[in-house]
Amino acid sequence: MKIEYQIIKSDRRSMAIEIKESGVIVRAPKNASGRQIKKFVEEHEDWIIKNTEKLQKRLDRAENFPIIGENELKILKKQAAEYIPHRVNHYAAIMGVEYGRIAIRSQKTKWGSCSGKQNLNFNCLLMLAPPQVIDSVVVHELCHLKQMNHSPAFYAEVLKYFPDYHKWDRWLKENGAAILSRVS
Repeated sequence: MKIEYQIIKSDRRSMAIEIKESGVIVRAPKNASGRQIKKFVEEHEDWIIKNTEKLQKRLDRAENFPIIGENELKILKKQAAEYIPHRVNHYAAIMGVEYGRIAIRSQKTKWGSCSGKQNLNFNCLLMLAPPQVIDSVVVHELCHLKQMNHSPAFYAEVLKYFPDYHKWDRWLKENGAAILSRVS
């Protein structure tokens, strides 16, 4: 298979490959020859194909979610502010934990977080996911009130309160980037 790619040379020491919507980009040192770059691409052909397919699947999934403009974000924030605190209260009572305040944000990378002051933050874009995904993120963040890490003990705690956690965490890993990509 012949892989088409764009070459960007700069003051760098090694070569790297990026897979973008616009195509394959090879970043190379200024003194790299065309033959060296071609050999590097050929050596990484399987990786390029695998990651190009992965990007295409993510782009295909993105089409299943609406474009999210300013007005849609406001609506999602309002919906999340009404829905998520109820889920937090539900699980906090079951788990016997107390938290500070809840903030609903529009973040580009995180779905939720728990601060050292026991404040919880949630991404309003969770409202585009199934309810089980929201619950999995809520339980994940509440478990940080017991374990402020991602150790095996932390995940044992998560699974104790949300046995299907891995299933819905996988859904978020597979679809989350598609949701985030729809924010204009």
